[in-house]
Amino acid sequence: MDLRRKLLAEGLGTALLLAIVIGSGVMAERLAGGNAAIALLANTLATVGGLYVLIEVFGPVSGAHFNPAVSLVMAWRGEMARSALLSYLVAQLAGAVLGAWLAHAMFDMTLLQFSTKPRTGTGQWIAEGVATFGLLLVILRAPASRVAAMVAAYIGAAYWFTASTSFANPAAVVGRMFSDSFAGIAPSSAPGFVVAELIGAALAVGVHRWLSPPADERRDIPSAPSTPAHHV
Repeated sequence: MDLRRKLLAEGLGTALLLAIVIGSGVMAERLAGGNAAIALLANTLATVGGLYVLIEVFGPVSGAHFNPAVSLVMAWRGEMARSALLSYLVAQLAGAVLGAWLAHAMFDMTLLQFSTKPRTGTGQWIAEGVATFGLLLVILRAPASRVAAMVAAYIGAAYWFTASTSFANPAAVVGRMFSDSFAGIAPSSAPGFVVAELIGAALAVGVHRWLSPPADERRDIPSAPSTPAHHV
């Protein structure tokens, strides 16, 4: 029953996240009058606000990963049961697709569609690696009480400083493949994004380890009070 609650939180949270990203992109594009900068700004603000709220709401239940890269890292670090990993990934991927369909339904768009928006090339792949690297480093190093705000702020910034507009999430890539909208990504571009994201996540784990004090020093550091982890 506990795992079911966690999977419901992961699936629902990921679905709402994708609905926010895609839906705000559709609304922004319709209202911006062809101004891509204004559309991206509106998309960014909606994502930052929605992401913060979703982490706060679902974090105490499932950890609020909403992201296969985050779940993989948490399972590898022993911070979640490895037996639950596959179920988390399925819930996240299914939720991402359902979130895309929900956004389409709200805007009277065809439910089942595929993006025709190419996002490829070395610069885009580097950007996705950097975006995911930064996201995981924030999650691993931020104080527990500030994770939601810091993750949302980082993603908002990465929308603008990365060439890829910071997907930083393999589930988001899958969901956005199914939306021929402002936020979409062509299926042919998806594998490059996912590989770059996983590489960025792995690098973040390594850098976090290098930045952490050795085990003998950590014994002398007073333990912080236990609080629920929040991850995106």
